Amino acid sequence: MSKLKHYETMFILKPTLTEEETAAQIEKVKADIAKNGGEIVACDDMGTRPLAYEIEKNKRGYYFVAYFKGEPSGILEIERQYRINENIMRFIFIKYESKKEIAAWTKMSDEAAKKAN
Repeated sequence: MSKLKHYETMFILKPTLTEEETAAQIEKVKADIAKNGGEIVACDDMGTRPLAYEIEKNKRGYYFVAYFKGEPSGILEIERQYRINENIMRFIFIKYESKKEIAAWTKMSDEAAKKAN
């Protein structure tokens, strides 16, 4: 079995969603990550904040970050799910590969986990 890679994903949800809809969207993304072989290590729920530039007439967005380990093949399907989700305005995946990058990933995920508790 191939070794799991370290990833970070951030997505921005539309600010027009209700609290319940936002929570449901976050759960959906978490479920998609798990369904595609990902193991979520920590999440950073950053809440609503101003966007750097207007997206789809929105000046704000709901930011959420997940640190997870997964198979590279699973990322394509998670990304496909993001693309067909009209509630996600923007997203990014970052892959951490070198020892130095993985150490940074570990530090960030540890901090996110502490913040959540």
